[in-house]
Amino acid sequence: MTVSSFAISGQHLSRIAGFSYLVIFIAAIFANFFMLESLKTQPLLTVQEADLTVRLGILAFLITAVFDVVVAWALHLLYRSHPLTGLSTLFRMMHAAIMGVAVFSLPEVLTSADPSFILQQINQFNTIWLIGLFFFGIHLILLAFIIKSPRFIALFLLLAGIMYMSDTVAHFMIPGYDQYSYLFLLLVAVPSLIGEMSLAVWLIIKGGKVSVKDTIQ
Repeated sequence: MTVSSFAISGQHLSRIAGFSYLVIFIAAIFANFFMLESLKTQPLLTVQEADLTVRLGILAFLITAVFDVVVAWALHLLYRSHPLTGLSTLFRMMHAAIMGVAVFSLPEVLTSADPSFILQQINQFNTIWLIGLFFFGIHLILLAFIIKSPRFIALFLLLAGIMYMSDTVAHFMIPGYDQYSYLFLLLVAVPSLIGEMSLAVWLIIKGGKVSVKDTIQ
């Protein structure tokens, strides 16, 4: 069956992007602070006695990658008239793809009885994801110039993008990075949480007033 045409309002696209962002927040918080942190502190015990948490955490990371693509698609259509939108979308898609690759490091921990191997897989996941966050930072910087208004959201997105990129560079360039890890975490988390959460809420409530039409042959 051929679908001749369909129309998607800007408001619908905006809400899709906003609610998808909320799904990403929930899934990422669970995967990072419940599953990943548990594996880091008690790798063997977590695998042996809380394997469901590990499995759900892996699924949560996959969900974040999927909804990252949804957000990229919705924002691309919503702001497709802006010259930077295509580039911004590509960088977010790169982040989603790299996240998908990073998740491949985690399922093997479910069958391991070696704590050092489990930690090695987590480190591998973090390293790959860290590279993805560098590209995500570029996406946020471009997005800040694309949306422009509300200005405070654009400003925090810009700061978050810069800090994501700085954190990735610091990981690889500063030998004693671990000594400053909490500082960098704070510098990344604050503008990111404020900017991206504010963007999600704004997209749901006030974003997307222009209708977007597309046709499929």
